[in-house]
Amino acid sequence: MAPRTETKTISKKVNPEEPSPDMFTQRKRPEVGQFRLQVDRQTKGSYATAEAAEAAGLAIKKAHPIVQVAIYDSVTSANKILELPQA
Repeated sequence: MAPRTETKTISKKVNPEEPSPDMFTQRKRPEVGQFRLQVDRQTKGSYATAEAAEAAGLAIKKAHPIVQVAIYDSVTSANKILELPQA
């Protein structure tokens, strides 16, 4: 077998007019709504209305009653902890 003497470099052409897509990581997340749904102090979703966030939170709380579910209002910086309604 003969040794290779030449190497080939492939380069990708970059189009400067095309904007680069934003990469969302743990530090930079897209802001969607004012109300954030938190499960055990971890943000799981963002909603435009408190009612939508509360409905999603109650669904999680019914399925998993042990976890702490809260709604965080980013404008007033207030937390509301959700509890299951007593039967």
